[in-house]
Amino acid sequence: MAKRVFDLLGATLALALLWPLFAVVALWIRLDSPGPVMFRQQRVGRHGRLFAIHKFRTMVEDAPQRGLQITVGDDPRITRAGAFLRRSKIDELPQLLDVLAGHMSLVGPRPELPAYVAHYPAGLRDKVLAVRPGITDPVSLELADESELLGRAADPEREYVEVLLPQKLRAAAAYAERATLWTDLQVIGRTLRLLARR
Repeated sequence: MAKRVFDLLGATLALALLWPLFAVVALWIRLDSPGPVMFRQQRVGRHGRLFAIHKFRTMVEDAPQRGLQITVGDDPRITRAGAFLRRSKIDELPQLLDVLAGHMSLVGPRPELPAYVAHYPAGLRDKVLAVRPGITDPVSLELADESELLGRAADPEREYVEVLLPQKLRAAAAYAERATLWTDLQVIGRTLRLLARR
């Protein structure tokens, strides 16, 4: 209950402070390339329930039809505005709305696509999906340059499923077992420092 109250207060405060940035980013996206400002995609949430995650659009409108579900290196589908939004992680900020809606938390395992959740081993799946997915978590900080790592792989999809996904799952399960409000605050602090450097 304390975590949910913290999420609601944190997301409400962040949205109140960041709405001018949202307006500027929305205008930039509209001027930069045709298509909607927001990108919505089905992800797997708590207890395996599907929800539509929100991000600022960083790719061309028909990106899903043009390639992989993961982003690899200097993906040609990424727009000029999108390159900056991804590097700075500003594209993730609309997920504050998903926190308010109860689909996500400020801190928690990153929500995956159903196709990748299908690869979860049963034991880890139950642990990871027992908590709300988050905007940030310890492993996403460690893998902040994930797309560059995949860009160097001979087979990015295989590298993701066989190497990165198991690493993420182990870290997500560890988070789900040991998370407290204090550890969440530490992760948020580390995230803000990373964003400031970028």
